[in-house]
Amino acid sequence: MKNSMFDLMTMLRSLVATPSMSSVISSFDVSNRVVIEMLAEWFETLGFDVEIMPLPKQPHKANLIATIGPVQKQGKNRGLMLAGHTDTVPYKEAFWQYNPLQLTERENRLYGLGTADMKSFFALIIEAFKQFDVSQFKQPLVVLATADEESSMEGAAALLDKAYLPARFAVIGEPTGLRPVFAHKGIAMNGIRLTGQGGHSSNPALGLNAMEFMHLVLGELIGWRKELQQRYRDEQFAVPVPTINLGHIYGGDNPNRICDQCEVHFDMRLLPCMDVQAVHDELHFRLTNLLDGTGISWELFPLKQPTPPMHTPTNSPIVKSCERHCKHDAQAVAFCTEGSYLTQLGIDTVILGPGNIAQAHQPDEFIELSSIRPCVEILAELIAEYCCNK
Repeated sequence: MKNSMFDLMTMLRSLVATPSMSSVISSFDVSNRVVIEMLAEWFETLGFDVEIMPLPKQPHKANLIATIGPVQKQGKNRGLMLAGHTDTVPYKEAFWQYNPLQLTERENRLYGLGTADMKSFFALIIEAFKQFDVSQFKQPLVVLATADEESSMEGAAALLDKAYLPARFAVIGEPTGLRPVFAHKGIAMNGIRLTGQGGHSSNPALGLNAMEFMHLVLGELIGWRKELQQRYRDEQFAVPVPTINLGHIYGGDNPNRICDQCEVHFDMRLLPCMDVQAVHDELHFRLTNLLDGTGISWELFPLKQPTPPMHTPTNSPIVKSCERHCKHDAQAVAFCTEGSYLTQLGIDTVILGPGNIAQAHQPDEFIELSSIRPCVEILAELIAEYCCNK
């Protein structure tokens, strides 16, 4: 690859132009391997050691781990990881003013799918890295590119089975307006399915109406939500309490037939002090008390693997560094990232990137041109601090 390919705008155009949508709906879901292979070629050309990790359940998708600099024995590295996901959400072109797969510059903005959330971050990493002499590195720099963040989180979850990553600190380049984030809520998406007995509506005794019992379940969820919000509170968040959102419900098949099955889907946003499994067990206990003995069969099931909350101590060196370089205090946010998987590996993690979360998942997604140079400078300062000076 010629060095001209490392021109920033050229890299951004290539990333935006390469589809990598992930979705729980198979018709919208595509592989990210083309993006991964492109990044692998770029980082190999720059001298990185590159590992491509196919996902265990989706081998047509993969993570990338690129490492450069001296890697010492396990446990002694204090290197820096710069991380992000290579997938985007699907798009409906009819709602876009600009071509979502073509980088478009208008009114000091760069439009395109993945500009803010968040493929452009990899080009900014390279732009920052280009100014360094690797022979001066005392600690490794690791670049992590994951798959399926927007759907299953399988890419990040697969890292938990990896023996070792030579980094003690990480920055994930999700859109935060270049303000560091040290904590975010977790998310669990669940369904509850009730099965009763169908029958002719003229005689309710001929069946067992699942929809009527779902009324009780919804009341239980709403009451439990109130209890959780009285029990848990964290003023660091704009929404300081855990939330439960009732998002989707369906059941039955005809007005003149007793409804034999009804299902509700909901999500829960959990504070860092809350354990995902403990919350699930508490709900299971409450449903058992509510429904056992009624004749209704029921099932509580996950719609996707839950993502735990993330919390990095505010006195961690990476939090302090990001606050200093960004000139902003670290904050807590409600949206969810892959950060909790890295913290489970013992890697102190900050969420920090250009763009705004308000642009994520929206038609005409964009980043401001004015955010690019400051982001590159912050990344360069972090690389210097953690790879050259430690």
